[in-house]
Amino acid sequence: MSDVPAIRSGPRARSHAEVQQRAAIIANVLQAMGVRPGDRIVTVMRNDIAFVEAHLGGQLAGALPVPCNWHWSGDDLRHLLVDSAAKVVFVHTDLLGPVEAVLPPDARIIEVEVPPEVAEAYALGAARTAASGRHPMLETLIAQTEPIAEPAERQLIGMVYTSGTTGTPKGILRDATTPEKTMQGAMTILKHFGLEPGMRTLIPAPLYHTAPYAHATVALATGCDLTVMPRFDPEELLRTVETGRIDHIQMVPTMFVRLLKLPEEVRNRYDVSSLKAVVHAAAPCPPDVKKAMIDWWGPIILEYYGGSETGIVTACDSEQYLAHLGTVGKAIEGADVRILDADDRPLPPGEVGEVYLKPPPFWPDFTYMGADDKRRAMERDGYVSVGDMGYLDEDGYLYLTDRRNHMVISGGVNIYPAEIENCLIGMPGVTDVAVFGIPDEEYGEALACHLVADDGITEDTVKAHVRESLAGYKVPRVVVFERELPREDSGKLFKRLLRDPYWQNTGRTI
Repeated sequence: MSDVPAIRSGPRARSHAEVQQRAAIIANVLQAMGVRPGDRIVTVMRNDIAFVEAHLGGQLAGALPVPCNWHWSGDDLRHLLVDSAAKVVFVHTDLLGPVEAVLPPDARIIEVEVPPEVAEAYALGAARTAASGRHPMLETLIAQTEPIAEPAERQLIGMVYTSGTTGTPKGILRDATTPEKTMQGAMTILKHFGLEPGMRTLIPAPLYHTAPYAHATVALATGCDLTVMPRFDPEELLRTVETGRIDHIQMVPTMFVRLLKLPEEVRNRYDVSSLKAVVHAAAPCPPDVKKAMIDWWGPIILEYYGGSETGIVTACDSEQYLAHLGTVGKAIEGADVRILDADDRPLPPGEVGEVYLKPPPFWPDFTYMGADDKRRAMERDGYVSVGDMGYLDEDGYLYLTDRRNHMVISGGVNIYPAEIENCLIGMPGVTDVAVFGIPDEEYGEALACHLVADDGITEDTVKAHVRESLAGYKVPRVVVFERELPREDSGKLFKRLLRDPYWQNTGRTI
């Protein structure tokens, strides 16, 4: 085990040796609490070194780690804890209330101290971060326990729950795999993330999401120096890149948008020349945004596409992207993509249909926890759909048009809101936008646009901007200005929270 830094967060740093030692102790703590191989341990935590250590410790104990979106409460949180049959839940002190309110009777809590940099990032006062006295504290348990004598023979990959943007979150339960296939998966992540052993890499996105979680796991396993941001802030990211001489970042498109909205003098204040690779995914990136990032940071922007269920299926570098503007990449080695129509017939290049993905052979198959019927329903001859619409070009590059359940049918015409959103996000003064369908007696559906914008933006200027760039039937009928849109930290937008009120009491479903 190496004594060089493994994880940094704010002013704190732990070496690879320290992280492995603490993980081995946590494994023994879990076994002493009755955790057995195959049991689930859940983390309800913000980005923290202890988040990673808890997951590594769970794996050493043979448990299945389950990262939980710490924003969840009520029914979503209860569903995850019950559905996963959680045995132990690691919880930051300030997040205890929602967990305690829905904790199953046979689950136990390990309380985790909120580190200073996390408390500062979220403006958490002393009253919210003081130990509750109701549960054992992680640091106390670590101080009182020896490392595990014998790690579990079978160390399970974590189970991630979908975001629940369109319904109840589903737990993605992957099949057991072999060390050889695990290594192949890690090497694929290294290649398409642009990550090399020993790099100084930065994760500004929440660790409870699949990509940052996989990134952290592979970075640690390959000896990288990993910096975890407690919370994404555009200027703080630039400052961290400069002071930490960061080589590599894993990002999402909304972060690009916020970086580009910084005043030019702020953007030019920081030296980002150390960057060698920046990889992004999670949502399609508006072409103008991506071109602007390539102009700023150079041709080091990498992109991949897949799902939590499939892993990486397509990828492209900056040169390939600029030659196929708007693409999310071409199928990687061993993977494949098909576009099918509503009758499951393959479509030729250029025609939009549902995107079906075939992961590389080393990627483990999966089911949904307690919902194998939903898993079977999404497969066609070994290809699975994660709900996206798109098309392939003549060179085999994939383009996404929108989510299947976001498509609007107005007067018999298919409209993809993502096209309108991409148009508006490039409008000066607009910082966030969501376009979706609302009921219309004549056409079935009409378009509504909710956006975050500067004071000078009006309904008329929004409509005029769309009309100048797109067909008239794509101009939103309704424009609503919001202080913020309901997004996850990953950038995923909960459109149903905006859309559902329009459809209530209509007697219609969407």
